Amino acid sequence: MAHGELMMLGAYTTFVVQNGCKQLGGVWFDSYIFLALITAFLFTAVVGLVLERGVIRYLYGRPLETLLATWGVSLIFQQFVRSVNWLLVIGIFLFCLLFFGGLRILNARSSGGKVSKWFVGLLLLLSLGITITMGNLLSEQQVLTQPWFGAQNVDVTAPGWLQGGMSVGGLQLPFARLFIMGLTIICVAGIYLFLQRSNWGLRIRAVTQNRSMSACLGIPTQKVDAITFALGSGLAGVAGCAISLLGSVGPNTGQNYIIDTFMVVVVGGVGNLAGTIMAALGIGTANFLIGSGTLALVLSPIQPLADVLNFFATTSMAKVLVFALIIAFLQWKPGGIFPQKGRTVDV
Repeated sequence: MAHGELMMLGAYTTFVVQNGCKQLGGVWFDSYIFLALITAFLFTAVVGLVLERGVIRYLYGRPLETLLATWGVSLIFQQFVRSVNWLLVIGIFLFCLLFFGGLRILNARSSGGKVSKWFVGLLLLLSLGITITMGNLLSEQQVLTQPWFGAQNVDVTAPGWLQGGMSVGGLQLPFARLFIMGLTIICVAGIYLFLQRSNWGLRIRAVTQNRSMSACLGIPTQKVDAITFALGSGLAGVAGCAISLLGSVGPNTGQNYIIDTFMVVVVGGVGNLAGTIMAALGIGTANFLIGSGTLALVLSPIQPLADVLNFFATTSMAKVLVFALIIAFLQWKPGGIFPQKGRTVDV
C-alpha cells in the first residue's frame, strides 16, 4: 500500500537533484535526469530496505496486518514530505544515534545474552527525552523549521533535449514520453535478465516458488526478501523520476497510481512478468481510448454503445468503466492472464 509513496519519494528526489544541477547550470542541468534516475533508485531502495527490515519482516504470512501497516506507512510518508525540515531531520538522526547506538552497546556488553526489556524501554524513554529537549531548544531557529517542500505541488523542468516533440503520421509524440517508454523497456529488460541470468535472480525465483525447500538448500531467505524489497522499491523510485516529467509532484502523487498498480498485478497474474507487461499495456490503452472519447468516436455507428462510451469519456469515469471490465474479466479468469500453476499455487 506504500508503493505509490515510494514513487512519490523518487519524484521528490528528482526535484532535489534538478535544483542542485540547475545551480551548476550548463551540461549538469542538461544531463541531470540520468543522475536523478540513479539517485532516486538508490534512495528509494534504501527506504524500502529499512521498511522491510523494520516493519514488513515481522508481518510475513499475515496479509491483512501487512496491508494495514503499509497503509499507515504511506500516510506517514505523505505527512513527512509535507512537514520535513532540518529540525525534523536532526531529531530523527539524533534519536537513531542514541537509541540504536545505545542498543548496540547494550548488546555488546551483554556477552551474547538477551538485553532486558526494561533496559530497552528505559533507553527508548531517554532517547525520546533528549531528542524532544534538543528539538525544543533548536525550534527558535527559523532556518531549521522552514519546510523543504510544504503541502503545495512542485514542478520538475525537463532538460532542453526532452522538451518538444516529433511528428509521426500527423501525430505529435513528446520527447519526454518517448524517453519514458525507452526507460520502461530498459527496466523491463534489466529485470528479466537479472531474474533469469544472475545468481541472486535465481535465488529470488527459487524462494518465490518454494520458500521451505530454498531454505533447506542453504539459500538465505531473509536476505532474499530484503534484496527483493529493495529492488522493487528502487524501481518505484525510477518510476517516480519518470512521472515527474509529466506534471507537478505533490505529497499525494502516489495515490494516483496505486490502484492502477494493483489492477495490473491482479490482471496479469501474481509473479508473472509477461502478464504484468500485457496487463499494463491493456489497462493503459483502455483508459486512454475510453477517457479521450476515441473509442466512442470509432463506434459511433453503433449509437447505443457510443452513447454509453461518451458518458465514460473522462479520465475519472474511464477508470470506473475499466475497473468494472476488470471485475468481469476476473470472474472468467480469477488467476489473471497467466495464473500460477503447479506447486507455486500452494506456496
